[in-house]
Amino acid sequence: MTISVCTLGYGRDEHLANMLLGLRQSHRPPREVVIAVMDDVRYDVPMTSFPVHQIVLGRGDIPLAKARNTAAQAARGEHLVFLDIDCIPHPALLQDYAEALQTHDGVLMGEVGYLPRGATENGLDFAEFDRIAVRHSERPGPPDTPTRRAEDYRCFWSLNFAMHRSDFDASGGFDERYVGYGGEDTDFGRTCADRAIPLWWVRGAKAYHQYHKHHMPPVHHLDAVLHNAGVFQDKWGEPTMQHWLRAFRLMGLAEPQNGRWVKLRDPGEAELALTRQQEHQPYASSATVLAQLEREAGLAA
Repeated sequence: MTISVCTLGYGRDEHLANMLLGLRQSHRPPREVVIAVMDDVRYDVPMTSFPVHQIVLGRGDIPLAKARNTAAQAARGEHLVFLDIDCIPHPALLQDYAEALQTHDGVLMGEVGYLPRGATENGLDFAEFDRIAVRHSERPGPPDTPTRRAEDYRCFWSLNFAMHRSDFDASGGFDERYVGYGGEDTDFGRTCADRAIPLWWVRGAKAYHQYHKHHMPPVHHLDAVLHNAGVFQDKWGEPTMQHWLRAFRLMGLAEPQNGRWVKLRDPGEAELALTRQQEHQPYASSATVLAQLEREAGLAA
């Protein structure tokens, strides 16, 4: 069994280096790592015992979907592990996926722990990562059994997942009509469900998400989210990212008009401050912001 690790990125050079250093400690080395570079310049990567292939896509409005598909199409392994550039794989991640892939078809989603700011300043200490990493409050915890079926396609998480190459090919890959941030991963989950490709939670296969500043809900990607919600609606009959859309409406940024979500205005500093990930937070929470907006609007139960 051969495994190719696929990632994509623009910037975050240190995060990518930490991913590769993590893979260098893997109990089961990958056949290769394939990076879809959404820039004009290749990354300067650390030395590894496995090949690292970089595909330069150039700058511009490159869909995340196209970048993922490009990495997958270039990969030569029998199995594909997709990791976000911010993820550091636990040394057992690839072995855990290899064992699960022997008995399961479909999409396998491993665990993710969120690291606080500065967690990697002294190098990669996985025992310390286990101590300080936190689970995302809006995601389910690891299953009690080695695997558990994920019944809701909206649970698909593109941060850390694995597939047989044949299943990825059967899915048709990510829909490249999604431009910018948001929606393409939920669409992929919906497509897999529609094509009877099962989704599974896996105990183990853990990755540690490195801190970076962000906004949730992603008001800084308002235009892309509204566009991609429309793409999803045209394809499946309803918009996706509805919790984000609800938050945008409560903030006065967007509203539905004639069955489509339209922008009312650009976000200002008030919305950016409300959604901004603070330095003490390992991750930004959409649910926390939405709950605050609903309380302020008198909509809380």
